[in-house]
Amino acid sequence: MTLSFPPGFLWGAAAAAYQIEGAAQEDGRTPSIWDTFSHTPGKVLGGDTGDVAVDHYHRFREDIRLMADLNLAAYRFSVSWSRVQPTGRGPAVQRGLDFYRGLVDELLSAGIQPVLTLYHWDLPQELENTGGWPERETAERYAEYAGIVAEALGDRVEYWTTLNEPWCSAFLGYGSGVHAPGRTERLAPLRAAHHLNLAHGLGAQALRAALPARAQIAISLNPAVVRPLTQDPADLDAQRRIDALANRVFSGPLLRGAYPSDLIEDTAAITDWSFVRDGDLAVIKHPLDALGINYYTPSLVSAATDNGARAARHDGHGASAHSPWPGSERVAFHQTPGDRTEMGWTVDPTGLHELLMRYTREAPGVPLYITENGAAYDDKPDADGQVHDPERIEYLRAHLATAHRAIADGADLRGYFLWSLMDNFEWAYGYSKRFGAVYVDYPTQARVPKSSARWYAEVARTGELPEA
Repeated sequence: MTLSFPPGFLWGAAAAAYQIEGAAQEDGRTPSIWDTFSHTPGKVLGGDTGDVAVDHYHRFREDIRLMADLNLAAYRFSVSWSRVQPTGRGPAVQRGLDFYRGLVDELLSAGIQPVLTLYHWDLPQELENTGGWPERETAERYAEYAGIVAEALGDRVEYWTTLNEPWCSAFLGYGSGVHAPGRTERLAPLRAAHHLNLAHGLGAQALRAALPARAQIAISLNPAVVRPLTQDPADLDAQRRIDALANRVFSGPLLRGAYPSDLIEDTAAITDWSFVRDGDLAVIKHPLDALGINYYTPSLVSAATDNGARAARHDGHGASAHSPWPGSERVAFHQTPGDRTEMGWTVDPTGLHELLMRYTREAPGVPLYITENGAAYDDKPDADGQVHDPERIEYLRAHLATAHRAIADGADLRGYFLWSLMDNFEWAYGYSKRFGAVYVDYPTQARVPKSSARWYAEVARTGELPEA
């Protein structure tokens, strides 16, 4: 049976500045924390960096022609803070803004809606040098940056996202250290989470002040689908603990204006949360026009065990000697059953339905977008230079069918963004993992649409999901 999506459903693909742009030292850009991290020996697989990436900075017109060929109605991209405001302070570099002006103009000329993310993990290194996200000043600097970009592009961009996956910025960047800036602390991730929340609120205020009334302001979260190994009370408590750290640390203040009391109790040995100041929560609970949901795979947890601390380091977010779960380090993580992608992540579309229905309940009246969903596979060209990826097609088909079911069940889901448009720099995995619908031959930078790209192009053209 063919499934039809609602008229006006937004079909798109996504990418992030550091993963694709390259041109790391051009036109006034200065290092971000990911430049520093990737140039630190041992931090990124193979010593890979984003110095060149897929050279989108110079090839964006070619890439937009590809997007048009794939019938994309929208392109979700991020702005490099270091390219626009190199030190994280002071006036903008117009050459940096000009790149994004040109990108947006080209998208609009091609009939593609620009969907702009202000922050996708690439903090200017100078702000990290003064403490980074654990410090309140970083949130204040972010609001200034948001205003700069809004003033430059607000007349042409309707869809704005403040932050992408702040959980990763806080807990992988400052807890387990598998992401930039690579710090391994217990208090810093909690402080960072709050100041990222505050940055969202302050940034949303700055956007509202600068943007036309039609602009839509959102945040993209990567909420975890946390399932207990058994129904034993101890396993259910482990589920509660991880849900608090993965999900409610953001949804609590964003949607209800309060941090969960159980999260505060779970982390009482680490902090009294005195870094939350009067008025912060009201700022964070800024009305959302939309909520972005990023989903890849569920998590399976059980009660603390003797080897729980070790198990927590293998929770799907990269191996580390340090846990990204402050106060709940001994919760054990288990591999969920089923087929796996090249990331080792289980393919389970039921988790997407669970998230869409959860946020339908928790954020009533707020439209939802799937702002990232996709899979990495070991894609290789055949003898004719074509790239066939039937596993990705099946992954996308299953998740889109689940999204359609969520709409039927009452979710106000407005769009879907495939992660990702092209193969690119996959953070700590370097160029070893390919998420793209378009294959990139890194030595030549040649782009080759995979079979999944052609399949997705037809879905985007018709708004219909064909039978398997």
